[in-house]
Amino acid sequence: MAKTIIITGASDGIGAAAARQLHAAGERVVVVGRNPDKTAVAAEPLGLDWHLADYTHLDQVRELAATLLDRYERIDVLANNAGGIFGEREVTADGFEKTFQVNHLGGFLLTNLLRERLIASEASVIQTSSIAAQRFSKFDIDDLQGERHFSASNAYGNAKLENILFTKELARRYDGDGLSAVAFHPGAIASSFASGSSGAWHWLYTNPLASKLLTSVEVGGARLGWLALGTPGVDWQQGGYYARNRPARTSPLAADPLLARRLWERSAEMVGLSD
Repeated sequence: MAKTIIITGASDGIGAAAARQLHAAGERVVVVGRNPDKTAVAAEPLGLDWHLADYTHLDQVRELAATLLDRYERIDVLANNAGGIFGEREVTADGFEKTFQVNHLGGFLLTNLLRERLIASEASVIQTSSIAAQRFSKFDIDDLQGERHFSASNAYGNAKLENILFTKELARRYDGDGLSAVAFHPGAIASSFASGSSGAWHWLYTNPLASKLLTSVEVGGARLGWLALGTPGVDWQQGGYYARNRPARTSPLAADPLLARRLWERSAEMVGLSD
């Protein structure tokens, strides 16, 4: 039976590539994006369902969750792939720093709103993280908003570490209920994910010469697809972090269970969920 696989951030980049590949493999893929035109272009030629949510507005994440629960009786895979790196510090209408909200809080909220359906489906939750969690993070649980110290690179690295910490705490809490969680680094991908940034990040991902050093979206999408099609405990391990389809090293902070729990509790409080 085909899996129902929901991929956020799937209007382009590795999300769109994974959607194409998984659809070709016979799975039922649901595309979620921010831009209506790009999302339609990614989904409609393949005959895929598509939905919209701008993660800078958490009410849109709540509306998305309600729609998904209404439309899909089971969800076999939720791929929290939406994210990006941005420029100067910016606060959303919800009152949170943009990088933190788009990369972490949005996926955290969506996963928890879908949690009962995911458990009933014995689903896999996939987080698109990054090697930036190891290279750029300067994580401070008491400065999640970057109010004391902020740079675009550090904010992105912190958010990608948060993806891994969320994965580990999700696995710890719900492994016994049949819910599985995994995070991965797709590679330095030649995509538009840094189009809203500035400086070196923007140059690297938009300069034609520099982009030749990057990995294709098809390869990155295949790495997401490998996890989506894989069997937890067989192909990949619960709560693990992967790169190139193999277990990988990341920030030592990712192994701190107390930190993962504290991040979960702070995040739940921020989005108005009971812990």
